Parts: sequence; structure tokens; C-alpha cells
Amino acid sequence: MKYVLSILITLFLMSCAPIYVNYDYEKTADFSKYKTYQYFGDMDTGLSELDAKRLLDVLDERLKANGFSISEHPDFLIDIKSVEYQNPQRETVGVGVGGGGGNVGGGISIGIPVGQGSMTREIVFDFVDSSNNQLFWQAKSESNFNLKSTPEKREARFMAIVEKVLKKYPPKSK
Repeated sequence: MKYVLSILITLFLMSCAPIYVNYDYEKTADFSKYKTYQYFGDMDTGLSELDAKRLLDVLDERLKANGFSISEHPDFLIDIKSVEYQNPQRETVGVGVGGGGGNVGGGISIGIPVGQGSMTREIVFDFVDSSNNQLFWQAKSESNFNLKSTPEKREARFMAIVEKVLKKYPPKSK
């Protein structure tokens, strides 16, 4: 029941604020051999300690639901990196002055920014084969976020991100 409720919350949040994900993968990789995972020991997520824990907990839960298990001798390693940046302000109010007389005219106009630009967080998920240390799958998510969100909203946002990121893992063979 808890899992169903979290999926419903995730779908609601996904409909409110878009999450964009780009995927890339090694087309010769045998995805069926990857069943166990672990995180890089020196992983620097770029998130706060609490947000990193929230993201890893959500990722673990989702991977376990998909049949993967964490292991001391994993088939693949996961590295996560993120960056936050402020989007440029797009909304402006135009103010103009103009005049003219006879055959001569002139004018000047400026745009005054209104409000603040939104914050965007990019999170990159790298899956690396532990036997040869080669990247075989990558997803880059990009979504808006609010620095002042409650812990519950942050966790729900990470659920939505992980859900969308893992939606196309493993890639469908063509």
C-alpha cells in the first residue's frame, strides 16, 4: 500500500513540474548480466548530506522493486553527480520612449526583469561495469526545484526523478 501511495504521489508531482531525462548507453552491453550494484565509495553527489541520503534511499527502493540487489561484489557501480543553477529571468516588462517630428524619429526601449529566475537541478546517474570500469548506461535528469521545500516534498521530488530515470532501464532492444 505504501508503494502504491508513493507511486500516486510521484505521478502527481511529475504532472506539476516537468522532469527532463536524456539517456545514453553502450549498445553492445549485455544488460541481462547486471543484477547486483553498489555505489562508488568516493562518490560526491553535489547534494546536501540529507538530500543525498533521500536520493539514495529512493534509488535503492526502486532498484530493489525492479529485481536488483545491493552487494559487496557488485556487477555494476553507480555514480551520481548533480549541479544546481539559476535559470535566467525570462519575464520582463518593456518600457519605451519615442518621439519624432517632421521626417526624423527616434526611440529607446528597455526590458525590466520581473520576479526571480527558477532554480534547476541536473542529476547525472552513471552505471559502470565493475569488471572493466567502463560506463555502460547514463541518464541525465533536469528539473526545477525549490530550495525551501519541506523534507517530504524533497523526497517526493526525488521519487519522481528516480521513477523517470529508471523508466528506460534497461533499454529496450530494437
